[in-house]
Amino acid sequence: MTYHFAVDLGATSGRTILATFDGNKVEMQEVSRFKHPMLPIAGHIYWNLPGLFEEVLKGLRKAKTILEEKGAELSSIGIDTWGCDVAFFYNDGSLAGLPHCYRDGHTEGAVDKFHRNLTRETTYGLTGIQFMDFNTLFQLDTMQRGERDCIRKADKILFMPDALAFMLTGNAVTEYTVASTSQMLNPMTGDLDETLLKEIGLSRDKFGPMVNPGYVIGTLTPQIQDYTGLGEIPVVAVAGHDTASAVIGVPTPDPDYAYLSCGTWSLLGTESPRPIINDASRGYNFTNEGGIDGTVRFLKNICGMWLFERCREEWTAGEAPVDDIVALTGLCNESACESVINPDDPSFDHPISMTKAIDAYCVRTGQEVPAKPADYVRVIFRSLAARYKEVLGWLRELQPDHDVKRLHVIGGGSLNGHLMQMTADTLGMPVVAGPAECTALGNVLVQLKACGELPTLKEMRNVAVASTETKTYMPA
Repeated sequence: MTYHFAVDLGATSGRTILATFDGNKVEMQEVSRFKHPMLPIAGHIYWNLPGLFEEVLKGLRKAKTILEEKGAELSSIGIDTWGCDVAFFYNDGSLAGLPHCYRDGHTEGAVDKFHRNLTRETTYGLTGIQFMDFNTLFQLDTMQRGERDCIRKADKILFMPDALAFMLTGNAVTEYTVASTSQMLNPMTGDLDETLLKEIGLSRDKFGPMVNPGYVIGTLTPQIQDYTGLGEIPVVAVAGHDTASAVIGVPTPDPDYAYLSCGTWSLLGTESPRPIINDASRGYNFTNEGGIDGTVRFLKNICGMWLFERCREEWTAGEAPVDDIVALTGLCNESACESVINPDDPSFDHPISMTKAIDAYCVRTGQEVPAKPADYVRVIFRSLAARYKEVLGWLRELQPDHDVKRLHVIGGGSLNGHLMQMTADTLGMPVVAGPAECTALGNVLVQLKACGELPTLKEMRNVAVASTETKTYMPA
């Protein structure tokens, strides 16, 4: 029996998990769960990285207590987070200000502003990454144009999981899967692209060396060992991007599927043995992100449960019980509203009121305006399912040789039975839901790879199947 500590940070909340591996399956025990809200400061939105680090340390101390009761020791630590955002560090290892949040409006229009010398075709050809204003490339370009001190004076620029690992070990690396979300990584060379770095006035040595999932970054520093009571525990570069970790944990016996990571964002795609970079993939704005063992996560971002959560925040009383998500999602059965929105319309990115943004979209498109919470829930779920069908159609067009027989849904959204059944009905194919904890499972599987337990992806998937339960929704 071995024990492994996983830090899983989403874009709104985080948790730490103590996992056990008995040679056949992984079992996970939640150690801590916490919110980490975006901080509005001086006209910008930031992440509280010191606060996140404190939560990691709290989790490690709690895990230490649990292990002592078992008479066991920790074998490894791994961290995954959302993509794109970065932290800046001075030469002495101290933090150079708070990291910007990708939802900060300072990058609005950043894609167009960046392409003053290079064409979009050139940028996509170098990276195969979909264009979004908050991609790291455009965040850094925006900061350079604004002459921000942190980017000019920082010794190291690290993606969020690498930043937390640096604070634990003192060693700076750039993990491949999270770097691939930046629109700065060239999948053909496997490193950050010099042409793009030159365009934003940064040198390669501002970033840590590129490492793949399963690389051991280092061990806890003496200071962290004293603080947590732990010893020289290895910190592993897992698939640092949370979606990459989630895809590793998909419990599937064969490749005839597409996956949908369903949370704040919905990410729909397949695993490909090579990047798919052509005019059609650029036209549909598909992305090629790094996976395990040289695979490529060929996918498209879709606005996910962000719509639902923002509406939920507005319903504080009355028909929609804000503290009962199951009851709230069930309201869709009490509505006959047939309106459909495009979840990826820019008006839904960061509105002051999501319900009013949906109202305005329906008015603009000549559709029925939702009148009650049940209507909004139905509209959101119908719209997400319709968008999944549209994107799956593009995916099949771009990968004609890949036979998609079912959709595997992972992440918290897989627990939403109403959305899952609606998706199965809309797609006309089986939807396999679960596990909800797929990201943490993938995190642990890569730690096991680093420990020599599971050297191949096939072995990881076999353990994923043995470690999870799923529910299949058949189309009506």
